[in-house]
Amino acid sequence: MARLTIYDIAEKAGVSPSTVSRALQDHPRIGENTKGRIQALAKEMGYVPSAVARGLKTKRSRVLGVIVHRIEDPYLTEVLKGIEDTLHSYGYSLFLAATQRIPEREQEVIRAMNERRVDGIIISSSHINMKRLRQLDHYGIPSVLINNQETLEPDTCSVYNDEIYSMNQILQHVIGLGHKRIAYLGSPRAGRTNKKRQQGYEEALREAGVEVCADYISNGVNARPQGGAQAMRELLALEKLPTAVVCYNDMMAIGAIQAINQANLCVPDDVSVTGFDNIDLAAYVTPPLTTFHQPRYKLGQQAAEMMLQALNGEPIPAQTQVSILRGELVIRQSTASPN
Repeated sequence: MARLTIYDIAEKAGVSPSTVSRALQDHPRIGENTKGRIQALAKEMGYVPSAVARGLKTKRSRVLGVIVHRIEDPYLTEVLKGIEDTLHSYGYSLFLAATQRIPEREQEVIRAMNERRVDGIIISSSHINMKRLRQLDHYGIPSVLINNQETLEPDTCSVYNDEIYSMNQILQHVIGLGHKRIAYLGSPRAGRTNKKRQQGYEEALREAGVEVCADYISNGVNARPQGGAQAMRELLALEKLPTAVVCYNDMMAIGAIQAINQANLCVPDDVSVTGFDNIDLAAYVTPPLTTFHQPRYKLGQQAAEMMLQALNGEPIPAQTQVSILRGELVIRQSTASPN
């Protein structure tokens, strides 16, 4: 069935297409009776205005690009909800694409979004560097970054979780339980975020007078359960086991718990385990996971608000171009005092 156009409405209403166009745009030059009759007829016929046509006139597509590293990452659910809830009332739709952290794909995604005339791009948890951001500047596309894992110029519009504060809260809890042999399961592929979390781990240990032991820093092949299990098995091979393990994220913590169980040890009686992010699954593993609730919804919400400012031409003060948010510790049953 052919798409309904203003020409079809004009023919049925017995007026010119330009009159229909003006009536649908609520133009003051069209009389109220004519305007009301045409608008009612358009609704009755099921007419849907063309977003492309509107975009040609307004120079806005009302579409925002969102770039992520993996669509299946459970961390992203609340981030995307924060973005979508904020933008929905302004009539924006999202064009979502994943890069898998492949540089060539990043370039392809940015080019595709430019071709589809997105108004702006929000980039979450990726390795987008200044070269890619300059590509966006060249296209004239504003961008906002969430928890980006590359080092950027100071005035880049960005929203971050406070990684140092977060790890300090986790370590205060674990040390407060009496643990001194505390390991860190990291994910070097996570770039800046992993470095900051490991830095927070080491600083908290030193502040508490607890030795930072190189043997207790184990890196996973990735930030998923597979990487957590592999890194935990390396720790379990040590002569002196840690009594607590702080993981880069919840997914790694879930893998670590599996490896501990497979070694016929018990969480938290033999080894306490903490995660990071507070994904939905964290409350339902056995035992439920002590973790840090990263303010994922607020990260998405704030990034969207920053983007709206940029699209409206509002100047973003230098002191607010980088926003750092704080979440809270969630204590569950995966941590306890050492035996």
